[in-house]
Amino acid sequence: MEEMRSGFNEKPADPDAKGHRQRLRERFANHGPGGFADYELLELLLFFVLPRQDTKPIAKALLKRFGTYAGVLAAPPARLKEIPGVGDRVAELLKLTHASAIRFTRTEVPDRETLSSWSKVIDYVHTAMAFSEVEEFRILFLDKRNGLIADEVQQTGTVDHTPVYPREVIRRALELSATALILVHNHPSGDPTPSRADIQMTRQIAEIAKPLGVEVHDHIIVGKQGQTSFRGLQLL
Repeated sequence: MEEMRSGFNEKPADPDAKGHRQRLRERFANHGPGGFADYELLELLLFFVLPRQDTKPIAKALLKRFGTYAGVLAAPPARLKEIPGVGDRVAELLKLTHASAIRFTRTEVPDRETLSSWSKVIDYVHTAMAFSEVEEFRILFLDKRNGLIADEVQQTGTVDHTPVYPREVIRRALELSATALILVHNHPSGDPTPSRADIQMTRQIAEIAKPLGVEVHDHIIVGKQGQTSFRGLQLL
């Protein structure tokens, strides 16, 4: 049993746990999530896979370890399972919830209206990448009307480095007949300030792309503290 392996009793320690669960469910049904603290929303989510445990201490421990609700959902399964009471089923539920959030924000970005839906693009890449513990390099490939052709993670690296090969980026753009690119990567440190290497790599891609008729519209760096636009900083 997952609960016993994780060091928790099968029955809730709080004799009013059943009533507590029912009250939370009724609040959510009647008023939605607006009045919920983050730990309460996590509690409610955990009810589905921990039917006989007090989920409040687990929810609070998750938030203490990972900082925010989004940080909990984005945490790797192995790190989630370091929290007492979190086993395979809890980790799977949290990762599925995160994947659903990414899919939701992705579908809010119309395939052929990328630049006209800029705020939705930002919401999507932030949800997908801001809380990752390793760097990822993503490219949005655009057509001549700035519509989205493809969205691909090109490279995944370490906590502070992702190898990017500019000629491979351009080769893929030509394969897709893309005429413009939006580059995106994350800083797991949380600070989206571009590094010297980020600036150099971006300019190198832009220089190779321009003679081939491919424009780099922007390079967005996302982190827990927000995002930075190279175009906005006049670095492109």
